Amino acid sequence: MSVFIIAEAGVNHNGSVDLAKQLIDVASDSGANAVKFQTFKAENLVVKNTQKAEYQKQTTNASESQFNMIKRLELDVETHKELIAYCQEKNIIFLSTPFDHDSINLLNDLNLQIFKIPSGEITNLPYLRHIGKLNKEVILSTGMSNLQEVEDALTVLISAGTQKNNITVLHANTMYPTPMRDVNLNAMLTIQKELGVAVGYSDHTLGVEVDIAAVAMGASIIEKHFTLDKTMNGPDHKASLEPEELKSMVASIRNIEKAMGNSEKKPSPSESINIEVVRKSIVASQDIKKGEVLTERNITVKRPGDGISPMKWDSVIGSIAVKSYNSDDFI
Repeated sequence: MSVFIIAEAGVNHNGSVDLAKQLIDVASDSGANAVKFQTFKAENLVVKNTQKAEYQKQTTNASESQFNMIKRLELDVETHKELIAYCQEKNIIFLSTPFDHDSINLLNDLNLQIFKIPSGEITNLPYLRHIGKLNKEVILSTGMSNLQEVEDALTVLISAGTQKNNITVLHANTMYPTPMRDVNLNAMLTIQKELGVAVGYSDHTLGVEVDIAAVAMGASIIEKHFTLDKTMNGPDHKASLEPEELKSMVASIRNIEKAMGNSEKKPSPSESINIEVVRKSIVASQDIKKGEVLTERNITVKRPGDGISPMKWDSVIGSIAVKSYNSDDFI
């Protein structure tokens, strides 16, 4: 089963439907499986005087409240419908992360089959229970959480009605961008081993190295922010991939999938033709007369490998030449 790649548009549309559609175009062109936005009502999400996160202050107007910032980034119901229709036209799955109960209901009414839970809601029991009751596929991000909190969230989802095999847990770090020293990619394997769930990785590092490494380690889902232009105004643009970078990441992941192969160790079809050319055979190192004893002084190993294998060396040493050999003849 191939890795499910989510191109995370998030709020990088800056409140513009036209920019949102351009982001869908980029995601579709990259070969990603899905493009994901964010669904929320600012009034339901934050207290009006809530300050921005530090990374948001660095990328937007620091004096502006978080409420005012995200209010400008809301997508209304009709816009959701328009974007879903456009995704269908572009043959890419539309996803959106709900941040409040009204948004959960909206996405359910719009018949979304996959619900993405953001890291910030992993300790929100009513929210988790609401999504769990829908019994849809769930992708759970785990930034800022410890293993017990992840397990608790899973328990709520499963108890509410979601099947465990319909849940994928994404290891994540909620810093934009995430320093390499804080990625801790091995924690993804800990989640898989200790909690017995499918795992993936939601990446906020710069570049694509960690995403590719995560796939090699067994991630079944990769989520990565992207933008039309990193220099655009907005909270997440700087920590996002630009279009060509996104396309490169998707291509690299698909190559890694091919490269992983299976667990059987055997010659591949492409290298099999080289076996006789590269391996060696036992040959005469000098002229040998019939009846002479074969010793380390009169035989050696050289290419090609279509004669007696050097692995038979011990059984050849001390045997009698059954015919005469010229130097370099196969024994």
